[in-house]
Amino acid sequence: MSENVVHLHKPTDPPTPDTAPTVLTVVPDAPPARPVPLWIRSGRAVKTAVTHERTRSTGRAMARHASYTFNGGRIVARRTWDGRTGSRYERMIRAAEAAGNLEAAEEWEERLQRFRAARHHRRMDLLHSPVEAAKGVAVGAGMSIGTLVALGIVMAINTGHFGDVITPLTATIDFIALLIRIVQIVWGPALTIAPFLALLALWSVGRKQHAAPAWALPANVRNGEGEPITPSIVVKALRDLGVPALRNAIKEMGDAGASMLGPIRIAGCGVEVDVTLPSGVSTVEVQQRRRKLAENLTRHEHEVFITIPQAARTVRLWIADSGALDEPIGPSPLVTDETMTADYAKGKAPWGQDLRGDAAALSLYQRHLLITGLSNQGKTVALRSLALWLSLDKSVQFLMGDLKGVGDWAMFDGLATTLIQGPTDEHVIQVTEMVEGAVDEMNRRIQAPPGTTFPPLIVLVDEAQVAFMCPAKDEDKRPYGGAKANSRYFMAVRKIHNQGRAVNVLMWQGTQDPTNENLPKLVREGAHTRASLALGTESQARMALGDKAVDGGAAPNLLRPGLDRGTLVVASDGITIPAGQSSITVRTHYIDDDAAEAITDRAKALRDGVTTLHAIERSAEHDPLADIAAVIGDAPRVRTKDVLARLATRNADAYGGWSFIDLKRVLDDAGAEPYKSDGVMVVARDRVTRALANRDTEGSASAAE
Repeated sequence: MSENVVHLHKPTDPPTPDTAPTVLTVVPDAPPARPVPLWIRSGRAVKTAVTHERTRSTGRAMARHASYTFNGGRIVARRTWDGRTGSRYERMIRAAEAAGNLEAAEEWEERLQRFRAARHHRRMDLLHSPVEAAKGVAVGAGMSIGTLVALGIVMAINTGHFGDVITPLTATIDFIALLIRIVQIVWGPALTIAPFLALLALWSVGRKQHAAPAWALPANVRNGEGEPITPSIVVKALRDLGVPALRNAIKEMGDAGASMLGPIRIAGCGVEVDVTLPSGVSTVEVQQRRRKLAENLTRHEHEVFITIPQAARTVRLWIADSGALDEPIGPSPLVTDETMTADYAKGKAPWGQDLRGDAAALSLYQRHLLITGLSNQGKTVALRSLALWLSLDKSVQFLMGDLKGVGDWAMFDGLATTLIQGPTDEHVIQVTEMVEGAVDEMNRRIQAPPGTTFPPLIVLVDEAQVAFMCPAKDEDKRPYGGAKANSRYFMAVRKIHNQGRAVNVLMWQGTQDPTNENLPKLVREGAHTRASLALGTESQARMALGDKAVDGGAAPNLLRPGLDRGTLVVASDGITIPAGQSSITVRTHYIDDDAAEAITDRAKALRDGVTTLHAIERSAEHDPLADIAAVIGDAPRVRTKDVLARLATRNADAYGGWSFIDLKRVLDDAGAEPYKSDGVMVVARDRVTRALANRDTEGSASAAE
């Protein structure tokens, strides 16, 4: 039997294959890890304890409340010192001088002189007060004793006991002794408690003023959640704005820095305050730091608006309540009030609310309109809401071209005289001819006798950038799009901008993402009312609203795409803008398609029937009597001048030069003569329909023969 040998050490001679025993090599275990020194373990434990959130919260609380007490004492001491000395007046004088307001400095100096004179008078009175006080005490004591003795005599006479003469005096002495004993009992505990009450009072003052380091304040205060806007917060935000001249001036003012501020007024869902800047600080320097100012005020950038009022060297800050601008506004009065009507000349369209929460209404009377912005920001809805209101004035006529063609304006079918919908070059050609027809109508109105009044004609083109960018050309090689003198759409719009306002022919356009190519300079500057939704750059904001509005604080490029959908910056004399400002921000009401259809149904009920043309007739062949019947539609009678206007819109080449004589000649020949109704010449639908029927019957009979 073989025996297994276990070798703990490597053999020196190699074993032979036959005689080699089985060898098991035992590898010793790794040496145990060295124990962690006690000081390292203690350090880790201390670090964990120190950095624990509960420890940090406790430390912040202790530092916070200690700072409240200490700084509360400083505040009380400063208030006491201000009340006893003229330091408050001296600070206000320095602040006025730093702000460059010499009139205010002189006024504060006069107040300081009056305060010093009154203080000197009080001090002189103190020299005589001890003697006067002693006399007063002596006289008071004598009168009191005399009164008590007299009262005792009365008691003695009443009771018949002579000893009652001193009874009131004795009772008074006993009462005084009782008060002394009460004071002796209370005095000791009062002395013990008084310091704690004083510290509590100082702590309360410091707590109300948040007089502690920022890192030690509660989380909601550090983050500014729910923090009200106070003068000290505004001054601190301006000081940290990064304008050296402003920072130095505020440091020189010290606690009197709030003298720069006007009253902080509640304005809608926020507050408003005017800031008079110190000498050497321009309003532009503050405007350019809007984001930093908003962050210093613990607000988002879109929650702070900076405008320039009339006062020199002054900026007006409107600061929204946190999150208030993210809340939707209420429904449009057009939706809630089914009895509402419109008045083109005297009324204003209910468009939305301004930032203060007041109703924002826009006058459309003889004002060309331009609305622009990035895609999908609510441009069509904002433009459509104005047209919906104006449709409730039955005298207003519409020519509409929707170059998007997705049905946003479909509810105006049967309301607009012309409605073209689609994004193709063919649709652009039709829209161009529609606008050119409006130019012909404008020229006809201009040539009318003086004093003639005309119904408003709104020429509305949505997605107008498609027309400006259209490459199509007519048979004479004239382009429909572009911004040159031979561009048909561009020149038609320019002509309406130049002369249409005088005869109530108005151009409304909505465009996307403006550039010099898709919104030429002459076109955008021809609009009286210019409004912009969110844009990408400041240069686009200047294209949309003009340099004056942007230099005055208008900043549609700072609106948040998507989040501020439906919010417009408006520059127009047709809307109430605060004095000194060049624009106003409006949050428009949202009117969906169903509500828009309900409004247009009400508008159609107010009007005679309107037959909407969906394409412009360009054929040289035409049938005047059939066209007259088409433009009359379902109305029982239509005024002759309205028939002429509708015919010119239907086919400008055929009817653009027609007068009343031409219309009367066609109707007389057909046996459908116009006649007077309520003092105006009208054309009857029944007469025209009967004339058409008779003509068709006669034509059929002739063909049979």
